[in-house]
Amino acid sequence: MIRRISTAIVCGGMFCLLGACTAPRPNYVVTDPDPGVKIPAIKKSVARHADDAATVRQLVRDLDSDDPAVRFYAIEGLRRLTGQDFKYVYYEDADARKPAVERWKAWLHEREGGGSAAPEQPAVTGTRAPD
Repeated sequence: MIRRISTAIVCGGMFCLLGACTAPRPNYVVTDPDPGVKIPAIKKSVARHADDAATVRQLVRDLDSDDPAVRFYAIEGLRRLTGQDFKYVYYEDADARKPAVERWKAWLHEREGGGSAAPEQPAVTGTRAPD
């Protein structure tokens, strides 16, 4: 009986130690292209205020996603983390989004120490002005 209990304790302890040996997961947005994986990762990173370089860099990349839902969550995440949106509108076509994406890339380049970027602009709600 005592042998069974001590065996169970040793085995339980080994499982705990094995679990502690795994590397901590970094706090950045998943690069998986599947929106079912990416969108929850964006939400989690933004909720944790993960304003780290890897998260912001991936969110800027996601502004060019083929999936409008991914683009929506990417720009909303960037707005929450940075207070900026550079007039990016997620539902516009790629040509219409391109100038705003370029502003984001320039901003990111400056943030990462690469020189001057587009001037800071106040965040906007993402609504289009009437034509």
